[in-house]
Amino acid sequence: MTCSVAPFSRPLVVIAADRIDWHGHPAHAVLHGYVRAASECAGVMALGLPAEAGAFDADSLIDSIDGLLLTGSPSNVSPEHYGAPALPEEVLLDPARDATVLPLLRRLVIAGVPILGVCRGFQEMNVAFGGTLDPAVHTRPGRLDHREGDHTRPIERWYDDSHDIDIAPGGVLAGLLGERRVCVNSLHHQGIDRLGQDLCVEATAPDGLVEAFSVAGASAFALAVQWHPEMRIDDCALAQAIFIAFGAACRQRQLRRLRSVASTLVST
Repeated sequence: MTCSVAPFSRPLVVIAADRIDWHGHPAHAVLHGYVRAASECAGVMALGLPAEAGAFDADSLIDSIDGLLLTGSPSNVSPEHYGAPALPEEVLLDPARDATVLPLLRRLVIAGVPILGVCRGFQEMNVAFGGTLDPAVHTRPGRLDHREGDHTRPIERWYDDSHDIDIAPGGVLAGLLGERRVCVNSLHHQGIDRLGQDLCVEATAPDGLVEAFSVAGASAFALAVQWHPEMRIDDCALAQAIFIAFGAACRQRQLRRLRSVASTLVST
């Protein structure tokens, strides 16, 4: 399987940005790996979604986009959003992104907007659907150390495959690849504690930790993975399949959205 780009008008997908400090200036950042995967593999036109809830309204966003890509990030979802104690001061948070993304997710799913969540995005989706997070999986008895390991390595080596996942039969992932066990580049310290409502387990790690889920009953693609497919679109069939399927769902959404617009114009 290879990534391909559709030759016609591309669906519009927004990529959730992080709020960062850039030489003393508040800024909105999206890593290039997500832009490349969205453009080259999903075949969509990707734009950054500012981490600023007041920069847009949900109704206008829903009317205008064909998909949402929730990225990974060094920051954690703030525990106040899932009823857990505060994290140590040194843990990086991004309250602006929390305030932007979390209120949107259920509305987008209900509206039929395709969503792909990666790493932090996986955790955001779980919290948005009422789930909770474990802030330090590696400290729990019986759990693997899912962190990225030696930081002195070149950063691309952080995204080497780290452990197997077992793919649940009959799910979205099983339908994409047809394999029951694959190795993925999972690197994280937070993980799912309690799975959110209406979420279906798609894959688990050898220690039982949930590594992927989909949204039950969603009318469009709604998948989240704990690993980083955006970094492996050149050499991983599963990574390619995930972004190709996301892109196909976004094109279906685009057709429905444009037909609705055309129908409204004709009727007026």
